Amino acid sequence: MQKGRMKGLSQRGHRLSNGMFGVKALDSVFVTSRQIEAARIAATRYMKREGQLWIKIFPDKPITKKPLEVRMGKGKGALDHYVAVVKPGRILFEISGVPIDVAKEALRLASQKLPVKTKFVIARDYDA
Repeated sequence: MQKGRMKGLSQRGHRLSNGMFGVKALDSVFVTSRQIEAARIAATRYMKREGQLWIKIFPDKPITKKPLEVRMGKGKGALDHYVAVVKPGRILFEISGVPIDVAKEALRLASQKLPVKTKFVIARDYDA
Protein backbone atom coordinates (compact mmCIF):
# COMPACT_ATOMS: atom_id res chain seq x y z
CA MET A 1 0.00 0.00 0.00
CA GLN A 2 1.46 3.34 -1.03
CA LYS A 3 1.47 6.50 1.06
CA GLY A 4 -0.40 8.62 -1.49
CA ARG A 5 -1.55 12.21 -1.12
CA MET A 6 -4.45 13.29 1.08
CA LYS A 7 -6.14 15.71 -1.31
CA GLY A 8 -9.76 16.77 -1.18
CA LEU A 9 -12.64 16.18 1.19
CA SER A 10 -13.86 12.94 2.70
CA GLN A 11 -16.05 11.10 0.18
CA ARG A 12 -17.71 8.79 2.69
CA GLY A 13 -18.33 8.86 6.42
CA HIS A 14 -19.13 12.59 6.46
CA ARG A 15 -22.62 12.31 8.01
CA LEU A 16 -23.78 11.07 11.41
CA SER A 17 -25.13 7.54 10.97
CA ASN A 18 -25.49 6.03 14.47
CA GLY A 19 -25.36 8.69 17.19
CA MET A 20 -26.93 12.07 17.85
CA PHE A 21 -23.62 13.87 18.42
CA GLY A 22 -20.21 13.53 16.83
CA VAL A 23 -16.83 15.08 16.08
CA LYS A 24 -15.89 15.95 12.51
CA ALA A 25 -12.30 16.36 11.27
CA LEU A 26 -11.32 19.71 9.74
CA ASP A 27 -7.80 18.74 8.55
CA SER A 28 -6.25 15.81 6.72
CA VAL A 29 -3.94 13.70 8.85
CA PHE A 30 -2.87 10.15 9.74
CA VAL A 31 -4.39 9.06 13.10
CA THR A 32 -2.57 6.16 14.77
CA SER A 33 -4.30 3.30 16.53
CA ARG A 34 -2.86 4.47 19.86
CA GLN A 35 -4.37 7.94 19.43
CA ILE A 36 -7.79 6.44 18.60
CA GLU A 37 -7.63 4.24 21.71
CA ALA A 38 -6.59 7.16 23.95
CA ALA A 39 -9.52 9.24 22.65
CA ARG A 40 -11.95 6.34 23.20
CA ILE A 41 -10.80 5.89 26.81
CA ALA A 42 -11.04 9.64 27.53
CA ALA A 43 -14.62 9.83 26.20
CA THR A 44 -15.93 6.69 27.92
CA ARG A 45 -14.38 7.70 31.25
CA TYR A 46 -16.14 11.04 31.19
CA MET A 47 -19.47 9.46 30.19
CA LYS A 48 -19.08 7.03 33.12
CA ARG A 49 -19.93 4.18 30.69
CA GLU A 50 -23.44 5.56 30.06
CA GLY A 51 -24.74 5.97 26.54
CA GLN A 52 -23.03 4.53 23.50
CA LEU A 53 -19.85 5.50 21.63
CA TRP A 54 -19.04 4.57 18.02
CA ILE A 55 -15.55 4.82 16.53
CA LYS A 56 -16.06 5.63 12.85
CA ILE A 57 -12.43 5.32 11.67
CA PHE A 58 -10.23 2.22 11.49
CA PRO A 59 -6.43 2.09 11.23
CA ASP A 60 -5.91 -0.09 8.16
CA LYS A 61 -2.84 1.53 6.57
CA PRO A 62 0.49 -0.03 7.59
CA ILE A 63 3.43 2.32 8.21
CA THR A 64 6.97 0.95 8.01
CA LYS A 65 10.12 2.31 9.61
CA LYS A 66 13.78 1.44 9.37
CA PRO A 67 15.74 1.07 12.63
CA LEU A 68 17.77 4.00 13.96
CA GLU A 69 21.29 4.58 12.58
CA VAL A 70 20.84 2.25 9.60
CA ARG A 71 22.30 3.21 6.22
CA MET A 72 20.15 3.81 3.16
CA GLY A 73 19.21 0.86 0.96
CA LYS A 74 18.85 -2.80 1.97
CA GLY A 75 15.12 -2.84 1.27
CA LYS A 76 12.01 -1.55 2.96
CA GLY A 77 11.81 -1.18 6.72
CA ALA A 78 9.81 -3.39 9.07
CA LEU A 79 6.17 -2.73 9.97
CA ASP A 80 6.01 -0.14 12.75
CA HIS A 81 2.34 0.75 13.30
CA TYR A 82 -1.04 1.25 11.62
CA VAL A 83 -2.83 4.52 10.84
CA ALA A 84 -6.27 5.65 9.72
CA VAL A 85 -6.33 8.14 6.84
CA VAL A 86 -8.56 11.06 7.88
CA LYS A 87 -9.64 13.75 5.41
CA PRO A 88 -11.60 16.94 6.14
CA GLY A 89 -15.28 16.26 6.82
CA ARG A 90 -14.81 12.74 8.19
CA ILE A 91 -16.81 11.84 11.32
CA LEU A 92 -14.39 10.37 13.87
CA PHE A 93 -16.60 9.52 16.86
CA GLU A 94 -20.34 9.41 17.49
CA ILE A 95 -22.23 9.41 20.81
CA SER A 96 -25.84 8.85 21.77
CA GLY A 97 -27.79 8.13 24.94
CA VAL A 98 -26.37 11.02 27.00
CA PRO A 99 -27.38 14.70 27.42
CA ILE A 100 -25.86 17.24 25.03
CA ASP A 101 -23.59 18.84 27.65
CA VAL A 102 -22.12 15.45 28.64
CA ALA A 103 -21.63 14.51 24.98
CA LYS A 104 -19.99 17.85 24.17
CA GLU A 105 -17.48 17.56 27.01
CA ALA A 106 -16.74 13.87 26.34
CA LEU A 107 -16.06 14.55 22.67
CA ARG A 108 -13.95 17.61 23.56
CA LEU A 109 -11.78 15.45 25.82
CA ALA A 110 -11.53 12.81 23.08
CA SER A 111 -10.58 15.32 20.40
CA GLN A 112 -7.75 16.67 22.59
CA LYS A 113 -6.06 13.29 22.19
CA LEU A 114 -6.17 13.48 18.38
CA PRO A 115 -3.71 15.32 16.10
CA VAL A 116 -6.49 16.94 14.06
CA LYS A 117 -8.69 20.02 14.44
CA THR A 118 -12.27 18.93 15.07
CA LYS A 119 -15.78 20.34 15.21
CA PHE A 120 -18.75 19.21 17.35
CA VAL A 121 -21.75 18.22 15.19
CA ILE A 122 -25.38 17.46 16.08
CA ALA A 123 -27.82 15.30 14.13
CA ARG A 124 -30.56 17.11 12.20
CA ASP A 125 -33.37 15.16 13.86
CA TYR A 126 -32.13 15.99 17.40
CA ASP A 127 -34.73 17.91 19.44
CA ALA A 128 -33.43 19.67 22.55
